[in-house]
Amino acid sequence: MSLENVDFNKATIIDVRTPGEFSMGKVEGSINIPLNEVPDRVEEFKKIEGDIVLCCASGNRSGQATMFLEQNGMSNVYNGGGWQMGSMQVV
Repeated sequence: MSLENVDFNKATIIDVRTPGEFSMGKVEGSINIPLNEVPDRVEEFKKIEGDIVLCCASGNRSGQATMFLEQNGMSNVYNGGGWQMGSMQVV
């Protein structure tokens, strides 16, 4: 799915990198849910209202998480790619 129509001011940004990677820099307001925890937290993802943009270091892990969540019935998830790229504000 395309990020063109996502309002980043309203979307929930979830970073699927490790806690160590996340602590070294992140998108402002993002939540850290490491990729290995995604399968156990599907119900938590489903409770999030609005669009969810997943990011990581390069877009690979966020792509895996996006595909997994889509396969589990979610249609509001997007692969945002690398956390330092795009229109998200980095802190």
